[in-house]
Amino acid sequence: MLKGPGLPLLLLAVCLGAEGRNQEERLLGDLMHNYNPHLRPAERDSDVVNVSLKLTLTNLISLNEREEALTTNVWIEMQWCDYRLRWDPQDYEGLWVLRVPSTMVWRPDVVLENKSQTYSTNEINLQLSQEDGQTIEWIFIDPEAFTENGEWAIRHRPAKTLLDVAAPTEEAGHQKVVFYLLIQRKPLFYVINIIAPCVLISSVAILIYFLPAKAGGQKCTVAINVLLAQTVFLFLVAKKVPETSQAVPLISKYLTFLLVVTILIVVNAVVVLNVSLRSPHTHSMARGVRKVFLRLLPQLLRMHIRPLAPVAVQDTQHPLQNGSPTGWSLTAGEEVVLGLPRSELLFQQRQHNGLVRAALEKLEKGPEPGQSQEVCGSLKQAAPAIQACVEACNLIALARHQQNHFESGSEEWFLVGRVLDRVCFLAMLSLFVCGTAGIFLMAHYNQVPALPFPGDPRSYLPPPD
Repeated sequence: MLKGPGLPLLLLAVCLGAEGRNQEERLLGDLMHNYNPHLRPAERDSDVVNVSLKLTLTNLISLNEREEALTTNVWIEMQWCDYRLRWDPQDYEGLWVLRVPSTMVWRPDVVLENKSQTYSTNEINLQLSQEDGQTIEWIFIDPEAFTENGEWAIRHRPAKTLLDVAAPTEEAGHQKVVFYLLIQRKPLFYVINIIAPCVLISSVAILIYFLPAKAGGQKCTVAINVLLAQTVFLFLVAKKVPETSQAVPLISKYLTFLLVVTILIVVNAVVVLNVSLRSPHTHSMARGVRKVFLRLLPQLLRMHIRPLAPVAVQDTQHPLQNGSPTGWSLTAGEEVVLGLPRSELLFQQRQHNGLVRAALEKLEKGPEPGQSQEVCGSLKQAAPAIQACVEACNLIALARHQQNHFESGSEEWFLVGRVLDRVCFLAMLSLFVCGTAGIFLMAHYNQVPALPFPGDPRSYLPPPD
């Protein structure tokens, strides 16, 4: 409840407020009288309306790379002069500002898509806004209202007024005010979720060379599992990149490179397994192969390989130990059983007559007086048995010799496989390291340029405070 002089003051304030509203209503009525919002505010047909543009970015929401669509929140500030909306403030008690709905006044025919454009330079002249005598040739960012994006960083934000000389002045697109956004991806998300797992998985594929050369099945299994994992990552990336052939993202190049390396590792494992399982029965080793893979490369690679004894390539007959010119050749069946069962059978057939045993016992005891003729007779009778025994021993020696030859030849092929496996390991390791480093260096040097436009020394940024 008001007391004393307070009541006249309140009434005076109410009256002044009502009078102020009446001045705005009277001014609005006077301005909108015979005002046509569809007509261009030009006193003469030849006059050109100057429209100043200013773009304020408040949020960089997202970039859909597959659809190639950038989503942002922006404010567009347009300024022009309409001669029909002039008044003398003294006629309206010092009223300088009047706010009206935008639908009541004429607005420039400017469309914001990926750029700002108008339809006729004969009627409207687009230009950038000016503040303190300086043209704002950049996208304005309000530090209090702007929200930083977690995936993209803004590097440059210039603005330019462009004229298309080839297009007629009456057509759309002749005059444009273009606002550029040069953004760069923040790589931490992709490094942790895609690049690092791919590098680690590919390293597992390189480690299969530490398995034995004959473990080709295990090597191929590991390499194919790595190949499937890389294919899954490639599909995930392919769903996000645009379907275009104009440029290939570096992440796609790197995943494709890893796929190629893994496929080469599988091929190497198959070749090494094929070489390691060879034998003298299926393949004969050339002298050049033996010299390169068993002498030169092990020395260069510092591999510890036990020197092998020279093996005769062709040795079908073995001389008898008693000097007889006859020999004993092994058949295919005897080579399989290595001749041992036949020699044992030969001894069993000769032991029943006791000739060999009796002759050996007499020789061991020494000749007694008057028994020399008897010993000679026993030896004469045992000569065929002794000959058969010598032939059986030769058979055993030849079988052992050919067995050693077979084992030595198989071991040589196995050593060749080991050396070839080590060469493939060094080649794949070098290819993996060099390729990874090369693609990462391409990403390092694939940076946003220091200036937004090549050859233009201006930075299109506000001057520092």
